[in-house]
Amino acid sequence: MVLFNAATKELTAKIVYYGPGLCGKTTNLQHIYDSLPQDGRGKMLSLATQTDRTLFFDFLPIELGTIRNMKTRIQLYTVPGQVFYDATRKLVLRGADAVVFVADSQAQALDGNKESFQNLIDNLREQGADLEKLPHVIQFNKRDTPNALPVDVLDREINRFGAPTFEACAMRGQGVRETLSGVARLVLRHLTEKYGGGTTVESQAPPVMFPQPPSARAEAAKERLPLEVEELGAGELLEEIEELPVTEAGGMPSGEPGGHPSTSVVEVPVVLDRSLFSIGGPVEIRLKLYLK
Repeated sequence: MVLFNAATKELTAKIVYYGPGLCGKTTNLQHIYDSLPQDGRGKMLSLATQTDRTLFFDFLPIELGTIRNMKTRIQLYTVPGQVFYDATRKLVLRGADAVVFVADSQAQALDGNKESFQNLIDNLREQGADLEKLPHVIQFNKRDTPNALPVDVLDREINRFGAPTFEACAMRGQGVRETLSGVARLVLRHLTEKYGGGTTVESQAPPVMFPQPPSARAEAAKERLPLEVEELGAGELLEEIEELPVTEAGGMPSGEPGGHPSTSVVEVPVVLDRSLFSIGGPVEIRLKLYLK
């Protein structure tokens, strides 16, 4: 679900990185985050569980394009890959405008890739969405492993709907930019067709301006740095709401007065760990704030 911010003239599209555990979803997002200029990205937030975590941050691409003269801001999410976090995956997947499915190229991971892809289809279907109609790409990660399956085998076994595919080695940053560029252009094209009045950027230049690759020494030092995320508890999540922009959710701003004159609505989905309440499974609390 696209969010429109009339104050900043931005629309926000949500892209979810999906796939089995340890396939490289977090590595993709970490590389993207580290490659973006600080003034063009938001905070990286982490909702941690005992064995996995959900990462989120947003950024404003430089050359992606506009829709109705509104710039496009991208939100990137990962989902926990383990099977027992399916309820959390459903919450994070809700309202996604596009999906990047990250597949592990190793032969022993093929069954897990296929199960995760079917899980993606099933979870979207429960929400009334169809993956075949939703913009999505597939990244074949870990292409540098000695037991990586041929791309044509992976494409035949996983890519049911003929989506664009990208080869990658996320640990080295290879293929990460190309994957993001591909899915971002699909999102912009989809939104332009849906809302009209848009201007798309079809050049070969990537929508995100990454810096030049660092030297080998700098790269080695970078690998030793800890993951740059901010761990949030349930209470701290509420404090983040105060920093959110005033946004009209659910459609293009019409400029007509509604039930709350001179009032804008901010809807904030907050994913909590239900273990806080001694009950199994995650729970979503959606806060709707009326700001004057």
